[in-house]
Amino acid sequence: MTGTLLDPARRARDLDRLGRAVDVLVVGGGVTGAGVALDAASRGLSVLLCERADLAAGTSRWSSKLVHGGLRYLAHGEVGLARESARERAVLMGTTAPHLVRPLPFCVPSVAGADVAAVAGLGGVLGDAVRGSVRGGRGSLPRARRVGADEVAAWLPAVRPGHGGRGGGVAFWDGQLTDDARLVVALARTAAGYGAAVLTGARVVGVDGRTAVVEVEGRRVEVEAGVVVNAAGVWSAGLDDGIRLVPSRGSHLVVRSERLGSPTAALTVPLPGSRSRYVFALPQDTGLVFLGITDEPVGGPVPDDDPQPSAAEVQQLLGTVNQVLADPLTAADVVGAYAGLRPLVLPASAGTGPGDATADLSRRHLLHRAGSVLTVVGGKLTTYRAMAEETVDAALAVLGRPARRSVTARLPLVGAAPRRVLDAVDAPARLVARHGTEAAQVHALGAEPLVEGRPETVGELRFAVRAEGARTVADLLDRRTRVGLVPADREAAAARAHEVLAEELSR
Repeated sequence: MTGTLLDPARRARDLDRLGRAVDVLVVGGGVTGAGVALDAASRGLSVLLCERADLAAGTSRWSSKLVHGGLRYLAHGEVGLARESARERAVLMGTTAPHLVRPLPFCVPSVAGADVAAVAGLGGVLGDAVRGSVRGGRGSLPRARRVGADEVAAWLPAVRPGHGGRGGGVAFWDGQLTDDARLVVALARTAAGYGAAVLTGARVVGVDGRTAVVEVEGRRVEVEAGVVVNAAGVWSAGLDDGIRLVPSRGSHLVVRSERLGSPTAALTVPLPGSRSRYVFALPQDTGLVFLGITDEPVGGPVPDDDPQPSAAEVQQLLGTVNQVLADPLTAADVVGAYAGLRPLVLPASAGTGPGDATADLSRRHLLHRAGSVLTVVGGKLTTYRAMAEETVDAALAVLGRPARRSVTARLPLVGAAPRRVLDAVDAPARLVARHGTEAAQVHALGAEPLVEGRPETVGELRFAVRAEGARTVADLLDRRTRVGLVPADREAAAARAHEVLAEELSR
């Protein structure tokens, strides 16, 4: 698709046009905002997306990087939400971004408890049934099944051997995103290809009627918008005080893959006393494993700075996975950590206090109108497309325009292609899993590693500036690549990133 480059020249043109009236002004450059921008632009609406920092700078880059079918929703009786998740997973894996999503086995070893494995097996069977009931779901993933001790040992070498027939386990499959931030960038670039203006470093400081004030590069500009879509996540109340949110912190720890024997499946261990909440050890193709996820209520004003895991969360995550490891992890094995804030919606019937049971709050999203402002908040990364479709349907009604059907369920993102095409791309598999059909272009820009022992390359940084809207070293290391997840690696890569950024911006 032409016009998908978010390069410095495109930014300059969009800045020059800032101030023109638009149909839809989207506030927030996370997965929801980028999804809304794409849906609106692909239906022929004029769109301006404003993000105060960078694409995926907030919660959207701090997920578990999973595209899941909603097993936990089934445990809470939310069958409709589970079906929606399974349907949207099938869309992502089959059409939207097959290069960014791969099947991943999740294994519950019997050493975690025979009853635990039995419950997980039942959940897997129910999940298969839900998947088979949605379009595109049947056959998209292997079916849940029992696995023997040898298979558990091959997938999860660090799990201690079982005794008395407890050496096997249960496996079910789900979708794993190569990287959540890359999904957001692909959405924004595809929206740009349909004519959307995408401006990062642009903060919407107020909305009065249909006039929004945008602060960017030291100036303030008024923008007339037919509808303002507030997709600012946990910061949404800044533009709509009619919504009630209960932020919940989800934290992950980062360990080196070799410390766990380089697993090829997700280790799945229930939190003590729970049958619906698990800690996962999720293998990445960068030589890392992410341990998560927690669900802790967060009180007080939402800060702009990135949240940090608490000491209690670190101990909870380590203690849970250590129940099944032959050689327990310690704090010394943790080479990085990250946390994000979920914008959970508090029901109107909940009274005046949020309480502390955020794990039990529904993950359904909320669409709320206040004048010309439509706030879309809550939900899950997996269901971003459905949320965006509903939001743009509502935006058309606010604009008084005829209804137009969304096309995003059939719309591949930039870089997406059928698997047979992706397999034929002449580039390293790791780059194909991030850039799809553009991987050869990225590879041609430089195969030099940024940090010895890590796979990220100089070519990825150059492409990030030339095509993906990266403007700072933080954009390069913390979002376009994820070197920053390990602080020591980030420090080692910083000087080269500065050099590359300066070279690219002076071209």
